[in-house]
Amino acid sequence: MEQKWTKLWLAYPERMRQENLEIVTKIHASESCQGDRLAVSAVRELTAGITAMGGKLPEVIYETVCEQCGQTGEGIYLVLAENANIGAEGYRLNGTGRSAVIVAKDTRGLLYGAFALLRHMSMGETVCEPSETVVPVMPLRMLNHWDNMDGSIERGYSGQSFFFVQNEIVINDRTGDYIRYMASVGINGIVINNVNVRGRANELITAELLPKLQTLSCMMQDYGIRLFLSVNFAAPIRIGGLESADPLDPAAIGWWKSKIDEIYRFVPELGGFLIKADSEGNHGPYAYGRDHAQGANMLADLLREHGGIVIWRCFVYNAGQDWRDKKTDRAKAAYEHFVKLDGQFRENVILQVKNGPMDFQIREPISPLFGAMKKTNLMLEVQVAQEYTGHQIDLCYLIPLYKEVLDFQTYADGEATVEEVVSGAKYGNRLCGMAAVTNTGDDENWTGHDLAAANTYGYGRLCMDPSLSAETIAREWIRQTIGHDAEVERVILDMLLRSREIYENYTCPLGIGWMVTPATHYGPSVNGYEYDHWGTYHRADHLGIGVDRTSAGTGYTMQYNEPNASMYEHRETCPEELLLFFHRVLYTEKLKSGKTLIQHIYDTHFLGVEQVKEMIAAWKTIADKVPERMNENVSERLDRQLYIAREWCDQVNSFFWRISGIPDEQGRTLY
Repeated sequence: MEQKWTKLWLAYPERMRQENLEIVTKIHASESCQGDRLAVSAVRELTAGITAMGGKLPEVIYETVCEQCGQTGEGIYLVLAENANIGAEGYRLNGTGRSAVIVAKDTRGLLYGAFALLRHMSMGETVCEPSETVVPVMPLRMLNHWDNMDGSIERGYSGQSFFFVQNEIVINDRTGDYIRYMASVGINGIVINNVNVRGRANELITAELLPKLQTLSCMMQDYGIRLFLSVNFAAPIRIGGLESADPLDPAAIGWWKSKIDEIYRFVPELGGFLIKADSEGNHGPYAYGRDHAQGANMLADLLREHGGIVIWRCFVYNAGQDWRDKKTDRAKAAYEHFVKLDGQFRENVILQVKNGPMDFQIREPISPLFGAMKKTNLMLEVQVAQEYTGHQIDLCYLIPLYKEVLDFQTYADGEATVEEVVSGAKYGNRLCGMAAVTNTGDDENWTGHDLAAANTYGYGRLCMDPSLSAETIAREWIRQTIGHDAEVERVILDMLLRSREIYENYTCPLGIGWMVTPATHYGPSVNGYEYDHWGTYHRADHLGIGVDRTSAGTGYTMQYNEPNASMYEHRETCPEELLLFFHRVLYTEKLKSGKTLIQHIYDTHFLGVEQVKEMIAAWKTIADKVPERMNENVSERLDRQLYIAREWCDQVNSFFWRISGIPDEQGRTLY
């Protein structure tokens, strides 16, 4: 069957350097690799990649090999050395003379080392060039799919699900390729279904569907990935026929024990459950007067004997807020719900915390929970799917945003960046890491916008090594996906690295966020959520705009450790890009640039439109140097981005002109 999907960064076009062709004719692998599923995958990937790039199938030899073998021999050496001074899942890659040697203490490390060598070759380097030791920084490197069993994807902008079609689980060649692509960037856990468990998805944990999950889990295990499931906390009611899902009710506990035992008989390698409870209509322990620790711990106790974990989302807030109430603050909710429970969760429970206190906006502060939960396992949750950042229509490279989050200093117990907290470096725990709401679907290019795949690739690479720069990651992706043309790389790199700033310029100013069309979350609607019950307000009137989150306002600033609390508390020290998130500001007040607030709003929105035009012009200069299908896709998306950027600019600027009565100093057209 003809493949109907792209190969993303594992395309391996036939362009191997001559020096490599003379070396990669043989793969020498430790005898102990034979029969090991991960080692077999490593050899298979090397064989396929070398054949694709070089046109000749290498010979595979299983024998006794050591790291020193590569110094005198020729070819690629896969050395499995359990006593190697390398961390779990890590590898050491060294080019030596006429060889490349990959050393690891476990076969998952060998697999990552194999993909790393292929990455270097695909980028145009010689086999003998690379020298690196890499140990994954994040223990858990997960993707959360929001796929529904009817085939739809909540917040999906790349077609339909490739896991589910018409309420059935689908396993085919595309499934296998997806697993390979994700393993190549270090992903080691995948949740295949939506956290909002509805309809047929409740039955994923029934005997009818568990055999297919077993098959899928085995496929993932071949590439070092554990399958996870989103489950409904109300499952004892929904599919168990009970009247209660109370986590302290013996009947509910007994039902879960029986169910979990059954699941693990079919899927012994299941990683565990992802739970969204007491949030946006999802059932949870609050219905019974219980807290989140009691709800999570009940499941954790039952999963522990099977080696499973509970990942419990902290996206819990009052979704029935009164817009007239200026003290209740959605931004404060996660902290208020969970900080009081610090230290009460079982060791196999992880709290999954969104990067910001609201909901994946283009700009918001870092969640204060990362500096407050000192006795609880935490994971950082980001969104690769561009729900509020352009729906994979608008170009928005998100790796710079993720790096800002990871680098944020929480001042927990002295000093600790978010990276140090969620990697385990600060508190020595290993049940932590990162999770991302993924952006893949069954579109031919997987991600709707061809360039949006850079976010998928970059997320995985950043989980492995957060020290990588956004530029380095983008260069890697471009060279592997598109080619080695210097001008193509220069243009696309510039587009990617500027794209977040451009998107922010023509959408929401200075951290205010939320001026999007309700429900769809695409395109401008300045007052769309202003009087809504979701608690996302900008409070604009004829004098000014912004939410007072200081101690005199909602008190949100006080959730941070010092000196962050004081920094955000005071107008003079608050980072300007977050000014309106924390403070109410008059339109006539001057910013650090010397411009008034209202003029800054006008200027950035007009600038954003011009910057999109610049991207379109730049893309046209390389249109004949990229594949025709890619050119058509990116050109069409950029045209749509320009249209929506104009809408944002005109609607936002006209709103503020009408409400303030202050004209644009440059006399540009306002409506």
